[in-house]
Amino acid sequence: MKTTFSIQTRTWSLALLFLCAGFTAVKGQELVPRNYIAYKASEALTIDGKGDDASWQKATWSQDYIDIEGKLIPDYRTRMKMLWDNDYLYVMAEMEEPHVWATLKQRDTVIFYNNDFEIFIDPDGDTHNYYEYEMNAHNTLWDLFLTKPYRNHGKVIDSWDIQGVKSAVSIDGTLNDSSDTDKGWTVEIAIPWKVITEASSGGQVPENDFWRINFSRVNWKFDLTDGRYSRKKDDNGKFMPEYNWVWSPQGVINMHEPEHWGYVYFSSEEAGGKANFSIPQDDYIKWHLYSLYRGVLQGKKGAEKQVATPKNILGKSIKPSLDKHQFGYNLWVKSPFTGKILTIKEDGEFRSIDE
Repeated sequence: MKTTFSIQTRTWSLALLFLCAGFTAVKGQELVPRNYIAYKASEALTIDGKGDDASWQKATWSQDYIDIEGKLIPDYRTRMKMLWDNDYLYVMAEMEEPHVWATLKQRDTVIFYNNDFEIFIDPDGDTHNYYEYEMNAHNTLWDLFLTKPYRNHGKVIDSWDIQGVKSAVSIDGTLNDSSDTDKGWTVEIAIPWKVITEASSGGQVPENDFWRINFSRVNWKFDLTDGRYSRKKDDNGKFMPEYNWVWSPQGVINMHEPEHWGYVYFSSEEAGGKANFSIPQDDYIKWHLYSLYRGVLQGKKGAEKQVATPKNILGKSIKPSLDKHQFGYNLWVKSPFTGKILTIKEDGEFRSIDE
């Protein structure tokens, strides 16, 4: 897998290294984010990592995870399910893994230094004020709040916690035992709505509405020393790059471009229902605006000229504008579908405005 740096940056020094290095998107292809319908649980769920509850049995599995760029099939299968009720957002993920290992046991340490499972949540889909959650096979958690993506120099609030979160791990095999071959590990998580609705515009549970969410699995090659697992190093003593396997492909080796995240629709129907969901037409324009925005932000040659180049989206020709002002700029276009003004500010925040 082609990675030069780990993309799960958490400190400014590392973030700047990433910005300088840049990322290569999938050329000639605009990836359509995946979508999933999360149904309502019909009973109180027991968070034990097993998923034996009746609602979990009725819930559908997601598509298998794919390499973060959307190009390669991972070595090991990963898939997830989601449910919700009035109190919690529930996630269960099943990960194939012949060697289940973990070493980190202190909360809010850098969990992705172990193999881990990660959740990213942007309630408003504006790419700002989003949540990140990570856990390893020891059920050690790291949760943090980001005011903006790293590219926009926001604040990373590491001391923030998802108060009341419940999680469990079930291992099909033996943790940290190099003498056997495992089948994998399963995580089950209950995230209280009262915490993750705080940064949403309405502050409400998104019943019959969608949020932008993505999931990542970090997997490392490993070394064994006296039967103890650790991240593998190359001949020069440097850690080898990790694998990043995700639910909805980013098209770039960077989880912190929230515009690529998937769509999760929270149906009021109970698990086993037959709800329908379609990505809003304006979001197809939004993806194009962000592709233009990234070019302008990175100062790519011809990026500003490219903004005014007409683009056919769902049978409609759109021609965005770049309006500069004293304090920055607005990249915007009027939607031919809804008549709304779709705009991205210089700091990357998206807004949809009724004219």
